[in-house]
Amino acid sequence: MKYYLKIILLLITLIAYGCANPTSNKTKEENQQEFDTYVIKNVNVIPMTENNNEVIKSATVVIQNQKIISINDTLPKDSNVIDGTGKWLIPGLIDMHVHSITDINFKENKPTEGANYFLNTQDVMVPFITNGVTTIFDLDSRIEHFAQRNEIIEGKVIGPRMALAPLIDGGDNGKKVNTPEQGRQAVRIAKANGYNFIKVYSFLNAETFKAIVDEAEKQGLKVVGHIPDVFKGNLEEVFVPNFGLVAHAEEYSKHSKDFTVEDAEYFAQLAKKNNTWLTSSLTTMIWIGKQLRSVDSVRNSETLKYVYPLISNRWVNSNFYYNQTSPEFITRVDNLIDFQEKLIKAFNEAKVPIVAGTDAGIPGIVPGFSLQDELELLAAYGMTNEQVLASATRLPAQWLGIDHKVGTIEVGKYADLLLLDKNPLENIKNTRKIQGVFVNGTWLDKKKIETMLSDLAKWNTSMKDNDRYQWENRRNY
Repeated sequence: MKYYLKIILLLITLIAYGCANPTSNKTKEENQQEFDTYVIKNVNVIPMTENNNEVIKSATVVIQNQKIISINDTLPKDSNVIDGTGKWLIPGLIDMHVHSITDINFKENKPTEGANYFLNTQDVMVPFITNGVTTIFDLDSRIEHFAQRNEIIEGKVIGPRMALAPLIDGGDNGKKVNTPEQGRQAVRIAKANGYNFIKVYSFLNAETFKAIVDEAEKQGLKVVGHIPDVFKGNLEEVFVPNFGLVAHAEEYSKHSKDFTVEDAEYFAQLAKKNNTWLTSSLTTMIWIGKQLRSVDSVRNSETLKYVYPLISNRWVNSNFYYNQTSPEFITRVDNLIDFQEKLIKAFNEAKVPIVAGTDAGIPGIVPGFSLQDELELLAAYGMTNEQVLASATRLPAQWLGIDHKVGTIEVGKYADLLLLDKNPLENIKNTRKIQGVFVNGTWLDKKKIETMLSDLAKWNTSMKDNDRYQWENRRNY
């Protein structure tokens, strides 16, 4: 009798649990949100495919279950029609160098306590997606970035795809590595924590740098980052297998005394021989130069209102660059800016792949908007408009290893797409003339984009004078 009573109680418990948790037995696929079917009619498609980028004029593109299922083929019966007449469709943009802000703790770490500032992930991602940035590469990632990525994957947040790389550096801090074995162990830990990439930084010694790059290759992780300062005067030694991407053009500037065209060409040949690509990050130095002269360059920026109020307050009232300004520093940065143009021309002529990145998140560089600035700089420095588009679409997808998913407009790829009012092949500034964005199959029309930006700006502006969001008070809350 007792046995049967136990069985009955167990069944009651299971039934009650099932009622209280109606999704508990659902698969991941069943829990995913449903996506509408869209048909973009009469649109001019710039596919950005490598061997044939001929414009497909007046095309019909069908998007279903987040993917492009046909181009100029059979139309589904039930769908949302988007009029693409006179418009241009390009792949979603990729920023290969960002620093996405996350929840953070400015107070002393204590047991059971966490961050003292919690950010709304949707607010963080709005500047990216409203500018057509559908993939980002974060180059100083923490566990909080995995949480952001999960919110996007679960459909709780409309945001870009996120590739993540932890930063490994040398020095005195307890998180630093100063021996080859420490470097190798840091790579192994990163692999165990779920990273696919490693970022190396400026203060690594030569032996540790090489050990990190070697161990990363053994672990199947690609390496991006700075050229460590220790290689100054001996730049050739930094080009070892698996050092696949330099994170700034300015990294090469540090190794040129006179900033000559010959130096730029020599650096390009070193990179080409080792198959080390270049992330442009040109806008970084432009904004540093502005801030060295005046904080007003940030304070009066039209896009500052899209920055989290605590961060914007820091940029204005505790500006890292302005606090270090000097005539010598300004001259140095001006020279670096001038040399960047020579570097881009030399690397482009040498056919070293260049990918667009911005360092978004550092003072003055507003996510999303900064990539639009970067594309214009690349064009101004001699790249064709098609090459510029490739630097922010197909090429980044190839380096990240996601070109089977995104980066070009082809049947079977995910719908990360940008609908433009004018042709960016004629003028790269036309990437700003956004009629709508598909973010992993989710359609944001112009009205939705404007609303998202307006709501974000309204909240940020309403909080900017609040004591909680004054940088000097960050440890008080």
